[in-house]
Order: sequence, then structure tokens, then C-alpha cells
Amino acid sequence: MKRIAIVVTFILATVPVFAASAQPEQLSKKQLAALVATAKTPADHQRIAAWYRVEAQQLLAASNDHARMAAAFRSNPSTNNGKFAPGTVNHCAYLAQSLKQQSEKARALAEEHEHMAESAGQE
Repeated sequence: MKRIAIVVTFILATVPVFAASAQPEQLSKKQLAALVATAKTPADHQRIAAWYRVEAQQLLAASNDHARMAAAFRSNPSTNNGKFAPGTVNHCAYLAQSLKQQSEKARALAEEHEHMAESAGQE
């Protein structure tokens, strides 16, 4: 049992290291909007695309987390009933769907800026 606890602790301790490497460039919404408004070079559009790619990955991960929670709530009779389902199952299912849609939009924006980078490079 101690070995399992040590392995789990190690895994949980290393997850933030891997997650940190996938962080988008630290831009505020205001900075991102300014960069989008002024982007002219391929490098500008690549920065924006990279930000949206990572954002899409993070949103999809959150969507998957909520889908797993919804499944867990669904399988538990004490949370999957008329009284608690709206606050548990339905809530998580809605968030899973909404976050997945946001992820798809971010992925589409990343692809759009990649195409803009290619176009800007040809000029």
C-alpha cells in the first residue's frame, strides 16, 4: 500500500511539470486582442495560433474531466435522481459539451491564424 501511495504521489507531483510545458504564452485577453488586431508577420500569427492551440487542448481536457464526472454521477443512484441530477449529472454534462465546443472554436482559430501566417509569409 505504501508503494502505491508513493507512486501516486510521484505522478501527482510530476503532472504540473508536464502541464506547465503546455501552457500558452502568458498573454492577457487584452494583450491577445491587441496582437490579433496588429498581427502582420508570420511570427505574429504563429504566436496567436500557438496560444489558441494550447487553449484548445486545455479546454478539451476540462471537457473530458467533466464528462468523466458526469459519468460517475450518472452511475451513482444518490446523485442521479430527480432531486440531485440537475446539480450533478446535468451540470457536468452541460459543461462537458460547452467546453468541447469552445475547444473546437479555439482549434479553428489556431488553424485560421496558421493559414494567415502562411499567407503573410508569401507576401
